[in-house]
Amino acid sequence: MFPEKLQGFRHGCSNSVRAEIRNHMAESPPVQHLTGSVSIDQSPLLATNSHRLVFSLECFYYAKHDDPDLGNVPRPRLFSTHLPHQALPSSLIESNCKIVYICRNPLDQFVSEREFLLNNRLWPDKPYGEVLSLDESFDMFCEGVQAFGPFWDHLLGYWNASLENPDRVLFLKYEDMKRDPLLKVKKIAEFIGLPFSEEEEKAGLVGDISRLCSFEKLKDLEINKNGIHYGSVKNNSLFRKGDIGDWQNYLTPAMAERMKTILEAKLSGSGLILDI
Repeated sequence: MFPEKLQGFRHGCSNSVRAEIRNHMAESPPVQHLTGSVSIDQSPLLATNSHRLVFSLECFYYAKHDDPDLGNVPRPRLFSTHLPHQALPSSLIESNCKIVYICRNPLDQFVSEREFLLNNRLWPDKPYGEVLSLDESFDMFCEGVQAFGPFWDHLLGYWNASLENPDRVLFLKYEDMKRDPLLKVKKIAEFIGLPFSEEEEKAGLVGDISRLCSFEKLKDLEINKNGIHYGSVKNNSLFRKGDIGDWQNYLTPAMAERMKTILEAKLSGSGLILDI
């Protein structure tokens, strides 16, 4: 929907992020794991909305300035983004930067995104404040009309990158993270080069971090129940349900069948399988 903006961001990001993102993992000083309950209890997640801890490239840095000075971002430098892989600057793709990508069942993604937009009144598709019906918005979703491009292109971009460069791109499924958070926490730690020691595992640190970062824990924090970020986005709109299969409370079996047909066609031959 916004190809010009994405191309402009890609060009600007290539110019200004090159030196800093290219080596930000390698240049960062060694980071030690949190150890003990005291460190966990002092986690910034308990007092600060996560979007104010890991800022978005396009929604924060480049929304404020065409050429932000990312060199002043404290190390280790962590960024978030909704950009498709093909829109990322080549300086990032060709660097040693680690990318963790999380995908979700497209039907749950659609419902979650729609509720988020409605909650924050971020609905640009019709004039004069009109809101698209569920059927209309689902049609658009199935046709690939989204702010960051068709969801299947988004998925395949990072999926293929993870196959080509598994040491630099980690592809995760939200459902797998919910079902076995301990395993995924360990996998992420290993991916970024900070595996848990045997002592840390015996001390229960993996479980502590998993519980701290769980959807249920974050949703229950006062900081995420109130306040806004990025100007007008409600903090509580980021933590609605997080349930697997919640789409069944909103969409019809016919809609699900339509999505299955789309996935079979778009993901054919890729090796990527999504549970619907």
